[in-house]
Amino acid sequence: MDDATPTIDLVIVDDDAETLRLLKRLLSQQGYRIEVAENAAQALGVISAYRPGLVLLDLVLPDMDGYALCQRLKANPLTAEIPVIVLSSLVDSLDRVKAFQVGATDYITKPFSAQEVLVRVQNQLRLAQQRQLLSQQNALLLQEVQERTQMEQAMIAAEMNYRSIFENATVGIFKASSTGQLLSVNPSMARLYGYDSPQEMVATISDISHQIYLEPKRRDELVVYLNRFDKITDAESEVFRKDGGTFWVSEDIWKVWDKNGTFLHYEGIVHDISERRQMETELRQQRQQADRLLVNILPHRIAQRLKGGARTIAESLDQVSVLFADLVDFTAASSQMTPPQLVKLLNEVFSMFDQLAEFHRLEKIKTIGDAYMVAGGLPSASDDHAESIAHFAIDICDAIERFPRPDGKTFQIRVGINTGSVVAGVIGRRKFAYDLWGDTVNIASRMEATGEAQRIQVTPELYEKLKGKFRFEARGHVAVKGRGQMMTYWLVGRL
Repeated sequence: MDDATPTIDLVIVDDDAETLRLLKRLLSQQGYRIEVAENAAQALGVISAYRPGLVLLDLVLPDMDGYALCQRLKANPLTAEIPVIVLSSLVDSLDRVKAFQVGATDYITKPFSAQEVLVRVQNQLRLAQQRQLLSQQNALLLQEVQERTQMEQAMIAAEMNYRSIFENATVGIFKASSTGQLLSVNPSMARLYGYDSPQEMVATISDISHQIYLEPKRRDELVVYLNRFDKITDAESEVFRKDGGTFWVSEDIWKVWDKNGTFLHYEGIVHDISERRQMETELRQQRQQADRLLVNILPHRIAQRLKGGARTIAESLDQVSVLFADLVDFTAASSQMTPPQLVKLLNEVFSMFDQLAEFHRLEKIKTIGDAYMVAGGLPSASDDHAESIAHFAIDICDAIERFPRPDGKTFQIRVGINTGSVVAGVIGRRKFAYDLWGDTVNIASRMEATGEAQRIQVTPELYEKLKGKFRFEARGHVAVKGRGQMMTYWLVGRL
């Protein structure tokens, strides 16, 4: 890279302009220097030119998938050491495994939280800087040894330099035998694990598998990996302290050979990542809470599509029944109640409506003041949506009479129902709302508005569907906005 070329911290590779904009704004606010690329070809050029400290890589690109691009980067000696965080809406564990197999160091699932991205980016850049520092120190030491290999005094100086690094490093450094014993540790390593001195730790730990790792088979897993690849980077494990407490560490471990190629021992560096793991746990809990809230706000199938990365959800449904219910003279009654009393009453009424909607397998759409909207036959089609919504209407008319008004009378509702085709979809980006549109919805609203207290007014379409299963009375023609004179019916009970 030319000396005149400005250095950057990371490259974001994503063909989605919205994601690029959000990530660039988020990370730029933290002071990171950023370049972006919208396809693999552009990414290869930018990364080769700048050699950033980190790459954020989307798996789905227009000219090459993220797996292949990651392999290309790892195969190039100039970019092989650059850590790669994969961004993907794919949640299958096999996709994660494949990402790590091609060389990715971390995996973030879309849609992501801002705090999660910041924590993971900060961690990877920090680890990369520490590895680079250690690599530079080792390179300097090796150069010194090679240049003065014939001079005993120079060899002693090099050994002293190494010991200084070993003794004064702020991270834990260790050597371990192939049979699972510690050969040496530096003071930082001893302090990390709660020992008074390196000598005490080496003398105490006779079996790394059982005395260091919480899971005894963890060391065997690491050895299998080392036998295949000779080096491990960022291996996370839960380990014991001297007092029996546990914490989380990240380890870089590699094999060491003599000049004849004979294996000598393992060496490694250790970082305490307990704080980061705690943050990740809290982030995971927050994500789970957000998922639960999303399912409470939206139909389950729609919530799953949003979590899977869908940006626009809209569909046309041919067979849907829509109901509007409104509390009669609620404004006058509410003037006689305190705000807490008013909110408590509405919560009790609409919670009861919610329970009945769930019982009849209907989907609550929304509440608007003292009005309630529910629909059947969506987001998944059903054959009995009209019958279910009629049962629901009768039940809420009966149930509302349990709620007394301030004047001692009971509350009453007006109910209107229609059936037909609608357009359904999700609106909003931060505050989602699932809503319905179309003539069917408008007419259902008119049925409620032109109805009477404690009566259920329905359209001819609903009457034709249910006239053999419920009792109806013809009301006659009613002036309906947008339709003119329209024949309507009262739903009066079940057969």
